[in-house]
Amino acid sequence: MSLDKILSISGKPGLFQIVTQTRTGAVVESLIDKKRITVGAHSNISILSEIAIYTLTEEVPLRKVLKKVKDKENGQPTLISHKDGKDTLEEFFFEVLPDYDEDRVYPSDIKKVVQWYNLLQKNNLLDTLEAEDDNTDTSDEEE
Repeated sequence: MSLDKILSISGKPGLFQIVTQTRTGAVVESLIDKKRITVGAHSNISILSEIAIYTLTEEVPLRKVLKKVKDKENGQPTLISHKDGKDTLEEFFFEVLPDYDEDRVYPSDIKKVVQWYNLLQKNNLLDTLEAEDDNTDTSDEEE
């Protein structure tokens, strides 16, 4: 499953995957407890494939940031928790993405990235990062 099918819903903890679309929204399943809920089009939904992290030079797609975390952690859960302190989170993120923009990437953003990575890792959804990289590389070459 690609990050196109994984969502973050404002006001709801964790991540969700799209089960099916409806006329007025979608049915989604929580990656935390597998419960299904219906979300309407009025909900504030972010699709993970459309999220990027600010660096000093560009915006790096979340997919690439998650891949860097996976490489750093050898595919295992992170050694830190999303509940750790601000300094611990920033130090960890600096190792993953050394040129991230500290003025525009807040500790709350880093917490989300760590939590999301661990949820995706727990649900065996990180393998899609390599597959998406391969697809992106080939489509770039064809243009």
